Amino acid sequence: MSISGADIVGLDRIAVRESLRVVAAARPADWDRDTPCAGWTLRRLVAHMTAQHHGFAAAARGAGREAAHWREPAAHRSDPGQAYRASVTAVLTAFAEPGVTEREFDLPEFGSSFPGRVAVGFHFIDYVVHAWDVAVSLGVALELPAFALEAAVVIARRVPADPERRGAGFAFASALEVSSGSDPLTEALRLLGRDPDLRPSTR
Repeated sequence: MSISGADIVGLDRIAVRESLRVVAAARPADWDRDTPCAGWTLRRLVAHMTAQHHGFAAAARGAGREAAHWREPAAHRSDPGQAYRASVTAVLTAFAEPGVTEREFDLPEFGSSFPGRVAVGFHFIDYVVHAWDVAVSLGVALELPAFALEAAVVIARRVPADPERRGAGFAFASALEVSSGSDPLTEALRLLGRDPDLRPSTR
């Protein structure tokens, strides 16, 4: 499966909008729920997602090296949902700019700069996984089209699996074994260190 620059922007938009839909399902009592991200409550996870959107939006416009753009906004403490909605608008607007996939993105978390097409691919796979994280935390269904999940598998297979680049302090945990015949979502999650069979407890 080949993914063009235009395709990856569209795929990312689908994943981000789905993440927004599942975050919108959270009620005030839900923010202290556990998530598949070990040690992170839903509030903490959504704060991270919010910061990443702002950081990637800045990177798309040549300001990715400025640490302030990657910090979690104070607004996430009082109204995580609203803070997240604002960050979604910011990143989707930035990625919709002409030529975005031909730009260089500075991504401090990855320790380097990357072509826009690759950077948006990073963002896409991250939000497929995080949309699933939120959906599982809240007990709601994840609704992503088959073609988006198939694209997620393609990208997940390209993520380096060497132990030096996985685990604490990195974007993804160590890859898990994938059984033959696994559906695309299961394969993508396991390749990126998530166990689809585990469910977080409710506080």
